[in-house]
Amino acid sequence: MKSDSVRIDRWLCAARIFKSRTLATDACTGGHVSCNDTTAKPHHPLRPGDCVEVRGPRLRVLEVVELEEKRQSAPRARELYEDHSPPPPPRDPRDEGAPAITRGAGRPTKRDRRTMRKIRGR
Repeated sequence: MKSDSVRIDRWLCAARIFKSRTLATDACTGGHVSCNDTTAKPHHPLRPGDCVEVRGPRLRVLEVVELEEKRQSAPRARELYEDHSPPPPPRDPRDEGAPAITRGAGRPTKRDRRTMRKIRGR
């Protein structure tokens, strides 16, 4: 018999949102995961129909369709949720202006390194 709820950290790992349960637990503890507009602790019970938001490099908004506790294969994990995330932001135009280094030209010079650092904003 399947239970009617699953811990949110287990589900995030099973759905392959995080690579491990430890990372999912750390994200929940750090306040990067919310369920139905409330911050979720790792033990928060998750049910079908819940809305999960994961804030990381980009915002992921997921609607829970099915519950699983064990890590699933990638195609199966994709069936556990519906993704309502906003599209990723456009690429940074500064990254496209980096000087092209031709193969076999050797190491970048000090001037090249300064230019690359300036373009990357460091």
